[in-house]
Amino acid sequence: MKAPLFELPYLDKPNETYNIEDYIGQKVIVLTFWVSWCPDCARDLPKKEQFFKTSHNDDLEMITINVTGREHGDEEALKYQDQFLTQPVLKDRGREVYDLYECEGVPTTIVINREGEIIGRFGDQADFVEVIHTLSEVL
Repeated sequence: MKAPLFELPYLDKPNETYNIEDYIGQKVIVLTFWVSWCPDCARDLPKKEQFFKTSHNDDLEMITINVTGREHGDEEALKYQDQFLTQPVLKDRGREVYDLYECEGVPTTIVINREGEIIGRFGDQADFVEVIHTLSEVL
């Protein structure tokens, strides 16, 4: 399945936007949808954050998306980002992109190959090793 295209603002820089079209064809993209109050997100995101900080791979684009339609408020999301994330964080318009990607829970991780095809979809109970295995096949 082709990855749906989107453009979203950054959570901490609302006047700047991220357009996924700028990276399709150039990089493998990992999207992680999350909310600040979610215990599964609290287990999942630190693993991805550590990978983000240590991977140093120019062929990889890691982005997280705060699902504002499931979040308690912008302040909680910003506080979580400030405390735990150095990865770029985008702000969904409610559940728009979350629904475009047919997510059913948080966290949801989507792996998109360079051709713009979704090659991995991982739900809240997925082991991070599964994500790494999928990435290792395309990087």
